[in-house]
Amino acid sequence: MTTRHFLNLSDAGADAIAAMLDDALTRKQARAGWPKGKVDADAPLAGRVLAMIFEKNSTRTRVSFDMAVRQLGGQSIVMEAGQMQLGRGETVADTARVLSGYVDAIMIRTDDHAKVEEMARYASVPVINGLTDASHPCQIMADLLTIIEAGKSLPGLKVAWLGDGNNVLASIVEAAGLMHFDVVAACPQGFQPEEEAITRASGRARVVADPREAVEGADIVVTDTWISMGQAQAETKLAAMMPYQVDASLMAHAKADAKFLHCLPAHRGEEVTPEVIDGAHSLIWAEAENRLHAQKAILRWCFGQIG
Repeated sequence: MTTRHFLNLSDAGADAIAAMLDDALTRKQARAGWPKGKVDADAPLAGRVLAMIFEKNSTRTRVSFDMAVRQLGGQSIVMEAGQMQLGRGETVADTARVLSGYVDAIMIRTDDHAKVEEMARYASVPVINGLTDASHPCQIMADLLTIIEAGKSLPGLKVAWLGDGNNVLASIVEAAGLMHFDVVAACPQGFQPEEEAITRASGRARVVADPREAVEGADIVVTDTWISMGQAQAETKLAAMMPYQVDASLMAHAKADAKFLHCLPAHRGEEVTPEVIDGAHSLIWAEAENRLHAQKAILRWCFGQIG
């Protein structure tokens, strides 16, 4: 069987994404009330080892992937790039070849998307994109799962994005094209997404300047921190972004039963006010937990157990 890599949502496709979401929901429900460390009844990844490479700091990606592989019966090895030869000049290609002889799959969280593509090109085991500057597919799988859990159907949904045209938006837009929902992104001048990212939505995404236009009638409102790790010129960017802050008055333009998502970490008082992120519309804690359940399904898909 061809090695399955999960670098972007399109690597799996719509049918496989739907199957993964169904599997994630089923497994999550089956574990209700269980201790977190208890292995799923079928232990589908027994004997498998996942290597996790971190070139960027992480809380949710690190813990959720570690627990995901444990709950599936496997094990993980966590590696900080600065403590590997990768951090001392060994190539990504050589690292991929070496790790492929030791482990059954590789997850990497890094900056340049070309690195995960190179890792996948030279690895003989599945490679999963834990985050790059270009996309964050694992986060969006968790978001889609959270939306479905909230009782909303994906086809025909309106998702409003506020703020930076970043990697998370790029993956939401990609999901829109695959799963047939619409995205309206409100981004300030100079911080819009790449046109190439918007075209992946197959006509289901557009960018506007007015945040109220984006949120009007939205089912889901999403934002992200404005200043990503390592970004310069923070003060200038914050000033441009402030009109796109998600507050109660902006949420009032969405549907009455609209839900708020944020991939975290959050900066309350910047991209979102406390009354929204901690309020009745917010699903951020379910969204964060669902990284675990969605990534279990991603791992199983990579090993050919789904789809």
